[in-house]
Amino acid sequence: MLTELQLRSFRCFEALRVEFEPGFNFFIGENGQGKTSILEAACVLLRLQSQRSSTLGPLIRIGHKSFAIAGRSDNHLLEVRSSALRRKLAFDQVEQRSPAEYLRIGQVVSFANTDIEMVRGRSEFRRRFLDFLGAQIEPTYRPTLRSYERALRSRNALLKSAHPEPREVAAYDRPLLDHGAKLSIMRARLVERLAPLAAAAHHEISGSNETLGMRFSPGNEVDFQADLARSSAQELRLRQTIVGPHRDDISLRVDDMAAAQYASEGQQRTVALSLKIAQARVFAVEAETPPLLLIDDIFGELDPLRRNRLLRSLPREAQKLVTATSMAWQEERVEGPVWRLKEGTLLRE
Repeated sequence: MLTELQLRSFRCFEALRVEFEPGFNFFIGENGQGKTSILEAACVLLRLQSQRSSTLGPLIRIGHKSFAIAGRSDNHLLEVRSSALRRKLAFDQVEQRSPAEYLRIGQVVSFANTDIEMVRGRSEFRRRFLDFLGAQIEPTYRPTLRSYERALRSRNALLKSAHPEPREVAAYDRPLLDHGAKLSIMRARLVERLAPLAAAAHHEISGSNETLGMRFSPGNEVDFQADLARSSAQELRLRQTIVGPHRDDISLRVDDMAAAQYASEGQQRTVALSLKIAQARVFAVEAETPPLLLIDDIFGELDPLRRNRLLRSLPREAQKLVTATSMAWQEERVEGPVWRLKEGTLLRE
């Protein structure tokens, strides 16, 4: 459980401190007051990444050079400081050279209105969904992903140069192939584990007999090396690597029809929620511990039936940080402290 969070020079906050309780913790306020930033800070503290931004630079308060977050989780003190030049981590006041030990402490699942993009948006949203889970349950996932991304960036930089030399480009083929093959295998296994959990959650939330199908779609042929070789002429023309795990995707189908094209917005939101519920349940099955749930202003977008079904589907043992503009969405009172945020001040009601 996350018991305390302290921010300095983070997003809109000069400084902020908040204590959390088990179960639900509610943060109420108008849009633009910083509710989402509190959830984002919890995610950065535990996972060293934002659920809203691909880099940490935008999280630094305007006019400042760095931000700092500290907090206690499972009786451990976690600290992260980040600037444009470097990132510093401390675990129980001992600076960490590697994030491996630090990242073992907390698992996170994030719910937001933008999750619908996992269903109707570009493939990168679905890869990010897999990567966020994979890095939390598989120790080799994060280093494999980073190694693949480094090889891909270097290879693409050469392809974009004025006169790319095939030999120089080919020098990055082996790390691309080795790390890419491992990454795709891990992603395929993740989808296998998620698919039945997502289908069950979809049935619970929708309350219908609709079926949710989920299948991994690799970004290259089974023989990655041959596929890469065949694409070389097109790569030189387009100046980028066109096959590989950076094009992996997930096929999502409702009653065997493509969810992105044929599902209604309500159905698409149900699919997105089902994916996140499945993500949370993977932790219960594989990590044997409930994750921290970050639930950002989603209840107002759901009809009362789906809202109540979602609440029942959330792991009871999990700690939940919830943002909303008001508590009017509640049909029945949900127990937990309510904090009201206005003009940078947080007051408990």
